[in-house]
Amino acid sequence: MSLEILQKLLQVPDLADKKWVYEQYDSQVMNDTLATAGDASIVRVRGTNKALAMSVDCTPRYVEADSFEGSIQAVCETYRNISATGAKPLAITNCLNFGNPQKPEIMGQIVRSIQGITQACKALDYPVVSGNVSLYNETDGKAIQPTPAIGGVGLLTDSSKRCNAKFKKISDQIFVVGQTFGHLSCSIYEREILGIESKKNPPKVDLQTERKNAEFIRESIALDLINSCHDISDGGLLISLYEMSTTELGCLIDLRAFKAENLDNAAILFSEDQSRYVVSVDSALVKDFLKLAEKSHIATYKIGEVIAENIVFDSQQQRVVDLQKISQAVFEKNFS
Repeated sequence: MSLEILQKLLQVPDLADKKWVYEQYDSQVMNDTLATAGDASIVRVRGTNKALAMSVDCTPRYVEADSFEGSIQAVCETYRNISATGAKPLAITNCLNFGNPQKPEIMGQIVRSIQGITQACKALDYPVVSGNVSLYNETDGKAIQPTPAIGGVGLLTDSSKRCNAKFKKISDQIFVVGQTFGHLSCSIYEREILGIESKKNPPKVDLQTERKNAEFIRESIALDLINSCHDISDGGLLISLYEMSTTELGCLIDLRAFKAENLDNAAILFSEDQSRYVVSVDSALVKDFLKLAEKSHIATYKIGEVIAENIVFDSQQQRVVDLQKISQAVFEKNFS
């Protein structure tokens, strides 16, 4: 069942591989791009050992459901993406894409969106340094989903310390950083699998937790405690694990780590709770990693380890996802 759900989710536009679009263009201009296989792209600063990490994000279905909370989440998503590389987030720009502002409901979306962006930027010390708007985006009087696109930039003072999302070696231990509550409202799983289109109650962001978890991730990367790091966002935990896997490296997963939360498997695997990351840690460094987490008061859950080729759930002792098979099936579905 997990295989079928994963295959279906990977074919929706929100999650489908978009390389076929951006690889048509020069993504290596002046040969300065250091990395793209992570949550943010990394570009060298010539003549130094520094690099810039950049990410653009927004989840329009969240903003449509609650323009204040959805806009906070858009800011935090870029903050999280940049932090997952080890870079310190510095500032954002934005493009506020909305319908006709002469309509009260659209103007209300814009106002609440700006208020959400403001609150998030202040809490994260992540200022707006530029931006623009694109208004009157309608067809036959129907507005687009409100899309306050946020572009974030951060600084890596030592580009050799950068981290990306792919698993590195067999036997690395896998942890979820941040608490899972099982929030499925406004999720892709709810829309695509359950057939429910929520128009309210997107996942909320605790801004203090967001900042604290990100600071912990950046410190762990700086101390070389983490081999790979990926945020959990659209699609939930299983999508993140799939994106971290390769045709050579997968993961053995044990969901009993979430037993105390009393959540079912769907809530664990597909909820879109915020401020969370998946990391892989060398077995020899697990004690140091957990010691830092305890010192920083960070919630961590050991959920498995890196293995060869497949995604497997330990409780079933059987292969759930054949990475080579599913990658080929998704490619053929999307591009044939």
